[in-house]
Amino acid sequence: MPLHTATPAWRSAPLSQSREVWLKLEHCQPSGSFKIRGIGRLCEQQAALGKRRFVASSGGNAGLAVAYAARELGLAATIYVPETTSPLMREKIVAMGAEVVVAGSAWDQSDQHARQRAESAEVAYIPPFDHPAIWQGHATLVEESIDQIPQPELVLVAVGGGGLLCGVAAGLRAGNWRGVELVAVETCGAASLAAAVSAGRPVSIARIDSVATTLGARRVCQGALDVVQRQPTRLAQVSDAAAVAACLRFADDHGVLVEPACGAALSLVYDDHAVLGQAQRVAVVVCGGAGVSRALLARWAEQFSLSC
Repeated sequence: MPLHTATPAWRSAPLSQSREVWLKLEHCQPSGSFKIRGIGRLCEQQAALGKRRFVASSGGNAGLAVAYAARELGLAATIYVPETTSPLMREKIVAMGAEVVVAGSAWDQSDQHARQRAESAEVAYIPPFDHPAIWQGHATLVEESIDQIPQPELVLVAVGGGGLLCGVAAGLRAGNWRGVELVAVETCGAASLAAAVSAGRPVSIARIDSVATTLGARRVCQGALDVVQRQPTRLAQVSDAAAVAACLRFADDHGVLVEPACGAALSLVYDDHAVLGQAQRVAVVVCGGAGVSRALLARWAEQFSLSC
């Protein structure tokens, strides 16, 4: 039985002023983000192979999904997180029953520690985004949406390491939403997909300089670059301030707290970003809200001189 749940999708009245805007509400997942779709699938596969412990690296949401999957499957989990992972997310992972180890100043450093820990027959390394089973799990998001949403012209997806982008792209290929374009959005300080597109291959950006820490992969997976090269995809970058402003407006409009990673995608609609062109119907993946609180949102608002 899948570890994720089917999530609602509905047309947003506040956002549908100049075009129809549909929201796929992945913050409603039991781990608070879309991550449980793909990570849950991979964890189930590894448990069936006899693995007794999961080891993962994460900026937050992937680790929380692994912790949830481990708890539901009756297994142990150790999550390696970078120093940038908020105390809130660390506490949530621990509360889910997993061990948290802080290792490194960025996710890729934490990942090296996780891979070393997983060198045991009974331990499974669970990557946060770069695995075909994870992409297949994320594709279920589109499978559900096809029954919930009239076919959009664009699907807006926030990009960190690229797992969600790969999954949504796979779902579009497998379903009957032919001709739908992807919009891959990053914050300016975490634009590893843009760097990969410019270089023609995945490359590591110098550092992550963004409050959207759940987008904190300095290098996207090859699969994400393949999507951009093979499927109709528009790229966009937004500032941290725009992402946080969208989080604030979304909280006012819908009574829901979401992370700046999610705010990045929502800001394209709130700000009528040029990348949307003349599209009259768009769908936004509301990717998660586990890594936000009222206090954090207020702190970010103060940082960018936004009213809260």
